[in-house]
Amino acid sequence: MSGIIWIIIVGFVAGIIARLLSPGPNNPSGFIFTTVLGIVGAFLATFIGQAIGHYGPDQGAGFITATIGALVVLFIWNRLVASGVMKDFNR
Repeated sequence: MSGIIWIIIVGFVAGIIARLLSPGPNNPSGFIFTTVLGIVGAFLATFIGQAIGHYGPDQGAGFITATIGALVVLFIWNRLVASGVMKDFNR
């Protein structure tokens, strides 16, 4: 249980950092979307890190890899909004 809480906390911080590193018109805005962006990025980084053996089963992603995961999720979000697959929630 503490591993999931750690991923959520790290994900929130990673989401904020990813939003600052990649400003743009298609970024999801708001506290909830930033939090979800970071948490999904942290889970993605944890999953990939555990799959390749970088993290153990009880370890989560650190700040740097969670931020990279959040940047990947933000890039995918931007591509989906730009291609018209997803609706832009900012408008």
